[in-house]
Amino acid sequence: MKKKLKVFREEAGSSIVLIGLAMLALITIMGLVIDGGSLFMTKSHLQKVANAAALSGAQELTTNETEVRNVVNKVLTEHTELNTLEHVKIDMKDKIGVDLVKEVPLYFSSLFGKGAVPVKVHAAAEIGPMGEAVGVAPLGIDRSVNPQPYQEYTLKVGPHDNDTGFFGILALGGPGADTYKKNLRNGYEGSVKIGDIIETQTGNIAATRSIINDLVNQCTVTEEEMKDGANPRDCERILLIPIYDPEDDDQNQLKSIKIVGFAHFYITEPIDKHSDEIKGIFVSKTDTGFIDNTIEDFGAYAIRLTE
Repeated sequence: MKKKLKVFREEAGSSIVLIGLAMLALITIMGLVIDGGSLFMTKSHLQKVANAAALSGAQELTTNETEVRNVVNKVLTEHTELNTLEHVKIDMKDKIGVDLVKEVPLYFSSLFGKGAVPVKVHAAAEIGPMGEAVGVAPLGIDRSVNPQPYQEYTLKVGPHDNDTGFFGILALGGPGADTYKKNLRNGYEGSVKIGDIIETQTGNIAATRSIINDLVNQCTVTEEEMKDGANPRDCERILLIPIYDPEDDDQNQLKSIKIVGFAHFYITEPIDKHSDEIKGIFVSKTDTGFIDNTIEDFGAYAIRLTE
């Protein structure tokens, strides 16, 4: 009987040790999960913030370095992460890199003398010539115009040239007055890319004049501000328009064009009631689209994350 009781006590003691070891292992695993989860969540959050800061900063790479840094700081401030900024590398008209670092407190690991670890993230974005665009106006510019930034241009809305160039009326999404007016006011909802062949159509100067004048009245950014480097995110009088080569030009009537690039055109003044001319300047600007570094640069840029 005494022998059986001794064996029972030994087995019970062994069970207590095993249970203790199991509980210690479970607590260790739980602690590592908590600390690991905290690190993962922090890194994921920081990476999203860094991506947003890089993309927003890239939109200003056509302006000046001060504006780029201001936008990056604004994005970080909005996410309460300004104090995590470690470094910003800026190459104007090219790319931007953003590095963030944050000390993350540990809970379980602090028992072993490791109270916090730094979490670092990096994001980079670049701009490049736009090879595919969304929101394009149904007005095309002949490549022979050779658009230069911030120079005054007077462009005809009609089937003829003048001394500075020609706006072709493009049948984006199909012909028809209603489609044309919708695309001119809001931009074409579909995508347009390099190499696309687009048919032209007859323009309605009265409809064009009315819509253009509405767009001018909706944006208060002045020509002087644009020439001084202003880069408004939403200005209705800045049109994203295709650059083209004539494709089917029969008996002085242009029937179709081939897209070779994109440009932004800032309308400087309303169209006079007796005129068929749109006056404005070409500006360098980023917009929604896709980069194609193999094409000619006309000052319209798309953005993409690279790291």
